[in-house]
Amino acid sequence: MSLKITAIADDTPVKVTLDLPAAVHRDLVDYGKAMAGEAGGKAVEPARLIPEMLRRFMASDRGFTRGRASRS
Repeated sequence: MSLKITAIADDTPVKVTLDLPAAVHRDLVDYGKAMAGEAGGKAVEPARLIPEMLRRFMASDRGFTRGRASRS
């Protein structure tokens, strides 16, 4: 039998602890508040913003994506 899906990547969250400069934390808090203002909801916690920001940053970094593609 030949299946199209041969493996599923491990998507288990990995806990990372880091120290942020106070100014970066304040900016993240403000960003979360701004998101709430646009959506008319509750402010988003900084810890929930960081993974999405990193994901989008890496996806938009052409040098990174080109280098990743050439290593595959």
